[in-house]
Amino acid sequence: MTEAPRRWRSVLPHLGQSLPADRTQHSVTDGASVQANLPMELVRQSVQSREYWDIPEEVVDAYRRFRPTPLWRAHAFEEAVGARVPIWVKYEGGNISGSHKLNTALAQAYYYHRAGVRELVTGTGAGQWGTALAAACARFGMRCTVFMVGGSLERKPYRGVLMRMLGARVISSPSTLTEVARSGRSAGNSLSLAIGEAVEYAARTDGAAFCIGSGETYSILHQSVIGLEAIDQLAEEGGEVDAVVGCVGAGSNFGGIALPFHAQAAAEGTEPPALIAAESSTTPKLTRGVYAYDRTDATGSSPLEAMYTVGSDYSIPDSHSAGLRYHGAAKLVSAMRHAGQVSATAVDQVAALAAGRAFTTAEMTLPAPESGHALAAAARAAGDGGGDGDAPRARTGVLVCVSGHGYLDLGAYQQFLEGELTDRAPDPAAIADAVAGLARIDAPADTDAATGRSTIPPAATAGRPAGAPVGLEEVR
Repeated sequence: MTEAPRRWRSVLPHLGQSLPADRTQHSVTDGASVQANLPMELVRQSVQSREYWDIPEEVVDAYRRFRPTPLWRAHAFEEAVGARVPIWVKYEGGNISGSHKLNTALAQAYYYHRAGVRELVTGTGAGQWGTALAAACARFGMRCTVFMVGGSLERKPYRGVLMRMLGARVISSPSTLTEVARSGRSAGNSLSLAIGEAVEYAARTDGAAFCIGSGETYSILHQSVIGLEAIDQLAEEGGEVDAVVGCVGAGSNFGGIALPFHAQAAAEGTEPPALIAAESSTTPKLTRGVYAYDRTDATGSSPLEAMYTVGSDYSIPDSHSAGLRYHGAAKLVSAMRHAGQVSATAVDQVAALAAGRAFTTAEMTLPAPESGHALAAAARAAGDGGGDGDAPRARTGVLVCVSGHGYLDLGAYQQFLEGELTDRAPDPAAIADAVAGLARIDAPADTDAATGRSTIPPAATAGRPAGAPVGLEEVR
């Protein structure tokens, strides 16, 4: 029987490339550096090409309360969507946060606590990350401050209640507490602004540190528990898949379910399954964005990162999938996308909620709207495939991560049932304007001109990426 993993697994040794180095820029928060607040172990997890990392016993103990998470074959959903091949579901919604976010929140809170940090500050979109960090801070006896996108907080007030139940201070963003909000920067990019407010607030608060829930290489490493469990569970069930699907905001849920399969195939010298990133059509960074250096938040204090992006100043259309409304993809996911190791498809919110309803009635499990995007993409891959992007058809089976529950998203489903939801297509001209000043990243040298795919063997060992951030000294 599958047990909760005791080690995380990194994909870095199996990329066949080094991640592009971050580029520093001037800070607007009194010279503070986001990266300088990282505990050293998180720095190591981001840059070293070590494959396996022991999970601290305190974190393993916390994981045991909700891991391993369930995996099952979704027979009824297959029938509902007309699937040609089996669809396997990995469900991450059964913990206090209601999502996969708790996997990295517990790990990060542990390392920050050991480094002497007394308060963690963050920004959150849909509220899943804010809830997870509030729970992790409660577990390790730390204060927690969460800047939540105001529109999401209005639609999901009980997310705020749950965070406060866990001891967190919840602030609607934009707030009156920060210069970045008062200045109106990134007014149309609400999650970037909430993150920017958290960065600024943490920089000027004694004993506090900014903490991010998705996109960073270490957070994707912590999420590898999802894919590691899934590999073992599929083996126990005799399930075979040649496509792995996860929704993408910045990339931690997708990375968690998909990248262990890439590492496993590379280590065994076999063909990896197709790794399909399902994004929101309102924020199509992987399908319609550019690969360039861009800001990760609205402050301009953090290093510029190499990412697929629609531009940090792009005014993202409103949608109920706030967790996917981030302008860029993680630098790790972006590098793999650029090398042809990751496919992508964009899903409209109406299609996502339709898939979510079909899954609810078929499997008696209510997914978050974000997870509905992954379910819609999985149905495509198990059926005719295609769509906006380059996601292939599956031949043997599809694994999809349902990254969270939708019980605090019933307002979105109510609008869907009443026919009140519409999809607002992104404006190509607006995207072009938002990315016009960004420093593009050239195509890698080892790329097939016809396919755009990397010609480097998957098992090649990557070197240590340049630009390693400076970290806090840990308190032993």
